[in-house]
Amino acid sequence: MADIKQIAIRGTTQDHLLIADIAEDMVILKDGSAVYILETPAVNFDLLSEKEQEAMIYAYGSLLNSLNFPIQILIRSSLKNIGSYLKLLQMQEQRQKTPQIKKLIISYKKFVDDLVQRNDVLTKAFYVVIPFSVFELGIQSAKAGFASIFSFTHQSQKAALPLPRETLIQRAKANLEPKRDQLIHSFGRLGLRIHQLGTRQLINLFYQIYNEEAPGIKNFGLADFVSPVTLRKK
Repeated sequence: MADIKQIAIRGTTQDHLLIADIAEDMVILKDGSAVYILETPAVNFDLLSEKEQEAMIYAYGSLLNSLNFPIQILIRSSLKNIGSYLKLLQMQEQRQKTPQIKKLIISYKKFVDDLVQRNDVLTKAFYVVIPFSVFELGIQSAKAGFASIFSFTHQSQKAALPLPRETLIQRAKANLEPKRDQLIHSFGRLGLRIHQLGTRQLINLFYQIYNEEAPGIKNFGLADFVSPVTLRKK
């Protein structure tokens, strides 16, 4: 038993993630695949008129029918942190000199605080994932698809990339950029301004996904990142 206790645990959570690196606005997977991730706002469909709803459905159907490559649509729900909003109300209360308005702010602040205490306030984010498959490199050893980049694997993934990192990035870019531009144009016809997540936004996204209790990493600079998920603050 004493010998067992002396054995160092060298495995890390990151060994079981599919992500090898995040660089140049791209998520690179350990099997050589890569993805672009685009974010789009939501549409309150119920508030549209009947004609607007029909037009939206037709445009969305046309978008799907125009695709000649797979995509993943991800909807992520998370708890909304309204601490900054309550601080803003507190500042407005302190600055307000009119007693009636100040009283209204205090009442509203109490209402918001009580609402959060009774109910979870959720926010939704909508993402479109565009894949570059390792099979497009002519490599037949891929074990994972782009649909699972947000998940853990059951076995440790320590294999090296099938190609040099820079070569892989350049080939992936050449494949993904036309697909990205097509989606941006197609979503524009829906009245949605979709945009690609940059390197910093991608790191922040995955950090929040795998560390749901953490508030985020907005105060870190890019030089503080040791790897896509594991962080060290200097």
